[in-house]
Amino acid sequence: MADDGAPTAGASLVPLDVVARAALGDLVAAPGVHRAGLALTEGGGRRLRFTASDRTGVAVEWCHIDAYDDLPLTMTVRTGERVAGTLETLAPLFPDWIARQVDGPTAAVVAAPMVVHGQVLGGVLLQLESVEDLQPARRDALTAGVTALGEQLRRAQLRSPREGAALSEEPVPDGVLVADLDVEGHPRAVGAARRFVRGRLGEWGVDDDTIDTVVLCLSEIVTNAVIHTGTASELRVTLEDGVLTTTVRDAGNHHGHRPTSGRDEAGATVLEEPLRVHGRGLQLVDALAARWGSEVDVVGTTVWFLAET
Repeated sequence: MADDGAPTAGASLVPLDVVARAALGDLVAAPGVHRAGLALTEGGGRRLRFTASDRTGVAVEWCHIDAYDDLPLTMTVRTGERVAGTLETLAPLFPDWIARQVDGPTAAVVAAPMVVHGQVLGGVLLQLESVEDLQPARRDALTAGVTALGEQLRRAQLRSPREGAALSEEPVPDGVLVADLDVEGHPRAVGAARRFVRGRLGEWGVDDDTIDTVVLCLSEIVTNAVIHTGTASELRVTLEDGVLTTTVRDAGNHHGHRPTSGRDEAGATVLEEPLRVHGRGLQLVDALAARWGSEVDVVGTTVWFLAET
């Protein structure tokens, strides 16, 4: 699906919308930028929540796009690398999307990831009127504030309501294998979660090496949730087109675990992210998973990781 999908229902001026609208206004006000978009990773990394500068009225209009569609923005989110080029140079990579731009004012595109403490939170898309804006100095200036924007959006997520149903109630496409488990908020639940996932992946015919990797990463994430929240959590594992997605969603108040504001050595305000890559647990996830990330809100944290079979 392209980035012109139907808007999500119930858009309102929650903190996330306020920050997104202000950010898009600033981005599109830059000389040479005629349209700006931003996306946040959702759904275990399988979809992006997208909005753009021409979708921000009284309320921000969001839609969902498939994270594996061939778009500049999805590529920058998947890879964590900047994507930039003219319509001509990008056409072989994104033929359908580029074809929709050729009769408009877009001459070049820059997409940059929003990386917050090692996690790709989402990305920013800038549609430019002139190829001159691809010059390195100009391109760097246009994307200089992307990291700070990611931190603002992360803080805004903490003050915004959780969207969607329980993990077990979220629909999956036909043909996708899915397994759900309610995990107790007790250390003994870690072993139960491991056994559940190992057994189900074995039934699905997943190879032993991949199972071992998934179970190891799962152990670290469930342990993290139990230690920091002491509450029950939800576990979902799906297998789609050779990609295993494991998601753990807690509902704790995160005593000392939620992202908070701090200051760096220069005195600037920064986000102290509890799920940043430090400590043995998340270092393992970061090293072993094909991709991983997290989503936060006023209820708790959702952590996901991908493994390829």
